[in-house]
Amino acid sequence: MDLKVVAVLICLSAFAISSTQAAIPGCCINTRKSIPINVLRKVNRWTVQSSGGACDIDALILHVGEKRICVDQTALKDILWKMKQWKERVKKRAAKSNI
Repeated sequence: MDLKVVAVLICLSAFAISSTQAAIPGCCINTRKSIPINVLRKVNRWTVQSSGGACDIDALILHVGEKRICVDQTALKDILWKMKQWKERVKKRAAKSNI
């Protein structure tokens, strides 16, 4: 009978630990100030992490494939500027090749 009680306690403990880990969000701990343009071109989507919730810092999370890159939110203007510059270069190259 004692063996059954121990087995039940082990199962309940394993269940409690696994459900607790699933509830913890994947927060950014530190952020990068800048991102290379070749990485920015591979970004699938981005999300905003705010310090008001479960996470401690504000961050912009860039999703590149299966990876998450945490960027300082103040770098958003720099990122948008880099993307604009890249798009302009692509347009110029396309115009040159059409000539």
